Amino acid sequence: MDEKLQLTDEQKINILRRYNFWEGQKPNLGYERKAYLRRLEEVSENRLIKILVGQRRVGKSYLLRQMAFKLVENGVKTTNLFFLNKEFTDFDFVVDYNDLVYAFRLFQRYINPKGRIYLFIDEIQNIKGWEKFVNSFSQDYTGEYELFISGSNSNLLSGELATLLSGRYIQFKVFPFSFEEYADSQGLAIERSTYMKYMADSGMPETLHLPSQETKTSYMQSLKDTIVLRDIINRKAIKDPQLLDLLFTFVANSASNLISINNIANYISSNRYKTSYETVDKYLSYFAEAFTIHRVERYNLEGKEILNGPRKYYLNDQGFRNYLYRGYAHGIGYQLENLVYIELLRHGYEVYVGTLPKGEIDFVAMRGDRKIYIQVTYLLEDEETRAREYRPLCQIQDNFEKWVVSLDELPRRSQEGILNIPAWQMASHL
Repeated sequence: MDEKLQLTDEQKINILRRYNFWEGQKPNLGYERKAYLRRLEEVSENRLIKILVGQRRVGKSYLLRQMAFKLVENGVKTTNLFFLNKEFTDFDFVVDYNDLVYAFRLFQRYINPKGRIYLFIDEIQNIKGWEKFVNSFSQDYTGEYELFISGSNSNLLSGELATLLSGRYIQFKVFPFSFEEYADSQGLAIERSTYMKYMADSGMPETLHLPSQETKTSYMQSLKDTIVLRDIINRKAIKDPQLLDLLFTFVANSASNLISINNIANYISSNRYKTSYETVDKYLSYFAEAFTIHRVERYNLEGKEILNGPRKYYLNDQGFRNYLYRGYAHGIGYQLENLVYIELLRHGYEVYVGTLPKGEIDFVAMRGDRKIYIQVTYLLEDEETRAREYRPLCQIQDNFEKWVVSLDELPRRSQEGILNIPAWQMASHL
């Protein structure tokens, strides 16, 4: 049996001390994600379970620590915080929910907190049966507990668990740095030149501290390999990682294009790999579960229905394409479209590709009662381009918002009710 599983209680509590803040230590909090923190604060001080989900290394751990210190700034004692990150090998002694309960009881026995306890469990999906712990402590009326948990899998809340916790949790999807965060973290102006830099870089927080293209390439490769190995191959018991790599390469370099599963299967077969429609579809769903790619369905604007067939795929972070596939020809318009899509997700929109009898709308974005039809183009530099981008929008007869998002330096006046928005100003309109 693993030696780490044979630790004494004293050894376990000392590990917990090292990673907690009970003695006044303040770890690196990173760049403050103000928008996420504001939303977390708005729903704190109750029994709602706060669940942060998102791709590996987008900053969920930093965000949990930032929230913990926000509580301390608001008067909560550090000894009322319990922090455990299952990514750290020091916590290998926490294998299942019983181990987690035991570690928490050690904290209560040795630290003896009084009043409400705030539990922060990072990468909780790596603890077997974790949902039993969460369900129990969120309902335990003998004590005051508030839970903040994170995970790197979109199926963290399976159908059965979502039903079990119905009405008792709120989920936050954490994305790589937005353009505003990217600019602010480096002291850059919100302007076109900064946006172009952002477009050619990555929104992954750690890449901002890396000194060269080579180190960023190495980092993005390591991130991709970790996602493939830990979140897909190990979890789904897949025996052929090269097939997954081929699949990711194709999708990364086809992002923003309408593609079918058959297109992808044919590409893989051309590389002398035998595969099937079902296998490709299943493997793509694994990348989506790990938040690495996003699948966007087509929406019939006349029939108000989701269409089968080709769909679009977008990368969760532009750095995968910028640093891993630099030799491929990536149109700026396609890269911009990818960033616009992620920005819409960041603001909580449900997004589709709109289809019309004569044309296509890049995005139909819906949130509550708001609906926006969006065309994305590099530049509206000539009359032909303007006509091409406006034509599908002019076919739509309702009164919802219609936008053209571009990289034009000088915004053009609205025409026929269509708003022209520079990409670097888009967030302020959402």
